[in-house]
Amino acid sequence: MQMVPDVLFSIMGFPVTNTVVATLITDIVIVALVVVVGKSIAIRPGNIQNAVEMVVDYFSEMTESTAGKNAGFIYPWVASFFLFIVISNLLAQFPGFETIRFYSTTFCGEGVPLLKAATSDLNLTLAIAVMSVVITHYLSVKHMGIKAYFTKFITLKMFPIFLFVGILELVNELTKFISFAFRLFGNIFAGEKVVMAMYDLCPIGLPLPFIGLEIMVAIIQAVVFSILTMVFMHIMTDKSH
Repeated sequence: MQMVPDVLFSIMGFPVTNTVVATLITDIVIVALVVVVGKSIAIRPGNIQNAVEMVVDYFSEMTESTAGKNAGFIYPWVASFFLFIVISNLLAQFPGFETIRFYSTTFCGEGVPLLKAATSDLNLTLAIAVMSVVITHYLSVKHMGIKAYFTKFITLKMFPIFLFVGILELVNELTKFISFAFRLFGNIFAGEKVVMAMYDLCPIGLPLPFIGLEIMVAIIQAVVFSILTMVFMHIMTDKSH
């Protein structure tokens, strides 16, 4: 079972993999969605506007109920992570992913998949995880101040108990990179392989229930990543924690 993406070709020494192509398609879809929704906003919304407003309202209300006064600067990040991850995950369920083949002199036989779910690439999920954690700490320093930020990890009160707790908090922050990255990667990668196995067994009918399950997983994983980011941002920017 191959876990790394396939390199299709190189541009000035930069390897272009099938997950990079899928990521570019995700970006194009997001830009197109923003343009379409922006131009079609109406008092009586259509299906696309209704769907977008439902997502916006859901995360907006949840962020406000969780982060309170800090929701204004937390919500844009939460919505952005959700939008990218959910579109990336859902695009992988369309016909063509893992089935359209790419052929070149480098490959022999059946070639390699032209498209592969972007979030099934550990490099991408790790990059998103790093962004989430780094932005969280940046917002903490920006809105709390450097002194209040460091006291979350290092304090001389009730030494050495709180110092030990601070060290545990620091370790916890480091483990977020792993938990964020591997949770998203593992679920999408495993689901992708299960669906492909069903296609190999019987391409007509059999994969449909598993595709439906993967659509649910795609949405759930995007929601989980976004909500965890929201909660951690709230904790790191709230002086009472």
